[in-house]
Amino acid sequence: MNRADRLGTALVVVALLGAVIGSVGAPLITAVATALRVPLEAAQWTLTITLFTGAIAGPVLGRLGSGPNRRTAILVTLGFVTLGGALTALPLPFAALVVGRGLQGLGVAVVALLMSVARAHLPPERSASTIAALSVASTVGIGVGYPMISLVEQLAGLRAAYALGFALSAAALVLAWRVLPAEAPGERPRIDVLGALLLGVGTLGVLLVLAAPGLWADVRIGVGVLVVAVAVLAVWVVVELRSAAPLVDLRLLGQGPVVRANTAMLVAGVGMYLLFSLLTRYLQTPVSAGYGFGLPGVAAGAALIPFSAFGFVAGKVLPGLVARFAERWTYVVAAAAVVVAAVVFASATGSLVVVLVAMAVLGFGVGGVSAVMPKLVLDGVPPAETASVLSINQIVRSIGFSVGSALAGLLLAAATPAGALLPDRGGYVVAALCAVLPLVVSALIIVAGRRATS
Repeated sequence: MNRADRLGTALVVVALLGAVIGSVGAPLITAVATALRVPLEAAQWTLTITLFTGAIAGPVLGRLGSGPNRRTAILVTLGFVTLGGALTALPLPFAALVVGRGLQGLGVAVVALLMSVARAHLPPERSASTIAALSVASTVGIGVGYPMISLVEQLAGLRAAYALGFALSAAALVLAWRVLPAEAPGERPRIDVLGALLLGVGTLGVLLVLAAPGLWADVRIGVGVLVVAVAVLAVWVVVELRSAAPLVDLRLLGQGPVVRANTAMLVAGVGMYLLFSLLTRYLQTPVSAGYGFGLPGVAAGAALIPFSAFGFVAGKVLPGLVARFAERWTYVVAAAAVVVAAVVFASATGSLVVVLVAMAVLGFGVGGVSAVMPKLVLDGVPPAETASVLSINQIVRSIGFSVGSALAGLLLAAATPAGALLPDRGGYVVAALCAVLPLVVSALIIVAGRRATS
């Protein structure tokens, strides 16, 4: 294996380990509530906090990665992820567990830096395929971690499952330390501290509104948080446009291809995560509801294996179609796969085999969108801005996923009869078909935009 292959493989492995670490919280929420005697809503924060820290830290790390500090930034970040793993594995109070999970969320933010390493240090052909693989690994890696973590928790307990996350964190740190190349000397990037604070507060507010439905128990609080978040983001835009060294080059983000790619990612993210949420919930719905399969944690986790497996297949196959059919049509193929998955699920919800097929096809679509998106969003972007632009794309993706998750809950709640605990089967069918529209719209955004620039 030559140097380029070794570096490319190592980058993908580090990204995959980061995705697995980020997914550690998902199958352990109930176990946390039971073992640490906290409400289920509080235990949910062991998952939600990783989304927040990953999104907020992304732009800062992206700017740090634009200069000679890139290797150091990655290693320090992975060091914090490893520290977070230690806090989750030790028998400490619940607050320490939440802090540890927050630090582990930084592993999601480091993916943009890994992509910038690939773009800077690999030949163009290898760089493009590696960036696609990194994007896929960071998205569909949940299907690798979920069953593994669930099995360890069932066999050895909560802290053992978190200890596995710690071990994976340490492995990622050691691997990155051994393979990441040194950067050429140059001017150290300036960090726009005010811009970072404003973007962090604004993003946190938006994600809270989307990912913490408890805020809407009092509509005034939900609306108030949203208004404040939007106002803070508006101030951030003004500050960034006037800054000599902005955290994010908004003029670059305002270019047509970047705007279209981010808009398509936001819209597609809603549809993809809406369908993903429906499928995972349906698989675990008790048979007593008259539908569903009542899969326990480990079996439900194993049901995600087809999702990840076909996601990685798409990551390998679809980038090769770009040279023949162009990025826009490759994106359409990936979006169409998600539409097919929604239709397959809606047409035969009574068959476990069919639902698993839908999960696999969804994985292919999600993997395909993830593989093509970096190519779309980096169109015309200077290499020095790679990590910064990709970090914003990750925030957009996180917001889209959060909206999709919230929409799934809203649609199923609307389909739940008064006094019942579970929605009607038809609610899942309607919600699945609702996932089709965002994918169609996102494909039209990409196709129409590309025609306008050709």
